[in-house]
Amino acid sequence: MKIADKSVVVTGGASGIGLALARRFRAEGARGIVLADLQEDALLDASGEIDALAVPCDVADEADIKRLVAAAEDAFGPIDVFVSNAGIARMGGVDAPDEEWRQNWDIHVMAHVYAARAVAPRMAARGSGYLVNTASAAGLLSHVESATYSVTKHAAVAFAEWLSIAYGDRGVRVSVLCPQAVRTAMLTGRDEGVASLDGVLEPEQVADSVIAAMEREEFLILPHGEVQGYVERKASDRERWLRGMRKLRVAHGGAA
Repeated sequence: MKIADKSVVVTGGASGIGLALARRFRAEGARGIVLADLQEDALLDASGEIDALAVPCDVADEADIKRLVAAAEDAFGPIDVFVSNAGIARMGGVDAPDEEWRQNWDIHVMAHVYAARAVAPRMAARGSGYLVNTASAAGLLSHVESATYSVTKHAAVAFAEWLSIAYGDRGVRVSVLCPQAVRTAMLTGRDEGVASLDGVLEPEQVADSVIAAMEREEFLILPHGEVQGYVERKASDRERWLRGMRKLRVAHGGAA
């Protein structure tokens, strides 16, 4: 899909990957762009910069997603591209509080579900549309420092797969974005950790990967090319991969 003359919604659009994508969508000639975020001041700044509609939105609240979709359609007509991009970094293991598990689940999984409920059937009825869901390389591999993040990102990838299976023959294209470390607010001030072993990308580099993948209508978007090899090794010898991940965890300060 080419972005020119398309209407686009981007959640988590006030900064980081979301804002970088919105800038590229504007440069590619999008007809209308809607940015959604909870950071209202940053949202207004970002929307002013690229002449986008700003809609404050809590993606963990389905009613807010419905209001977002209604506002986008009122402004620009049917939504051609919905980028479900919002995410959080609430790292924890099995002892993480239930509330942090729920936050991860609501934002990394249910937000994608709410978005798909709101727009996928309408896209299918028109025979065209594109869903881009941001997950993580942790959703294909793991995150040795966080169960909450790994589990919910795995679920995000699985849900994107299901969407492609359910809607792919009805004109709805689906991609899932799975980067490793990206220089965003989620990384700033934290130990870059294992995810940065293959380098920390700039959001603009990730946006380049998304645009290229959308033009080819590819499902899996891997800005860090090394991830493909890791996935293949995991599939070919899971026992060896698990041993290696345990060593990696110990090497980065985890319990033996």
